Amino acid sequence: MRKRYAYKMELRQNIKIAVDAIVFGYKENSLNVLLIKQKFGVLKDQWALVGGFVKDGETLSTAVNRELAEEAGIKVSYLEQLYTFGDDVNRDPRFQVISVAYFALVNSTKLVVKADTDAEDAQWFPMHNLPQLAFDHSVILEAAKQRLKNKLSYQPIGFDLLPKEFLFSELENLYCTILEKEIDRRNFRKKILSFGIVEETEKFGSKKNGRPAKLFKFNKLKYNKLTKEGFLFDIYFA
Repeated sequence: MRKRYAYKMELRQNIKIAVDAIVFGYKENSLNVLLIKQKFGVLKDQWALVGGFVKDGETLSTAVNRELAEEAGIKVSYLEQLYTFGDDVNRDPRFQVISVAYFALVNSTKLVVKADTDAEDAQWFPMHNLPQLAFDHSVILEAAKQRLKNKLSYQPIGFDLLPKEFLFSELENLYCTILEKEIDRRNFRKKILSFGIVEETEKFGSKKNGRPAKLFKFNKLKYNKLTKEGFLFDIYFA
């Protein structure tokens, strides 16, 4: 009779799970990102993205929102999962860590950030003038920036970065800044208005020179309806 052997495979695993949040803001024609300064450990005083370890029994979305509140004192309305980073097993000098990254878009002009828990400081930094980042956060940030650029080219999500009421020129400048190209402004305005996702108000914006321009607002209900039905939003460049 053939003997049957039972094989027991021992699984050895000591991997940490973390979440990181790339929070984008926009002010004065500059795309900015929220960074925190590490308060403790081997990476003390280094700048990093908002983030931390997931607690036992905690969901990923709960963890990333908790870290945003604890480290920067903020809540965000737009939060999207970006990517999972873990192919580099040495991305964290302490131990092996897999990070699930999210990115958020906020109106930074109305958002007050305040460092807390293990964060020494929290500040906005322009994307064109960043400090050296801890871990592999420069790689994560670049991936988030590319995702944002790609989404803007087919989905008008940039309104989350603007005030509730804005000049149409501010929306145009936002797209030019993020896409790093000059758009065809005439075509852009015509297409945006044809969808009805932007409405003209009766208010005027302040303007130093020339005639004051009307302020616009985003029609989120109209946008959500078009999104469910499916619509093509493409951008032409100058």
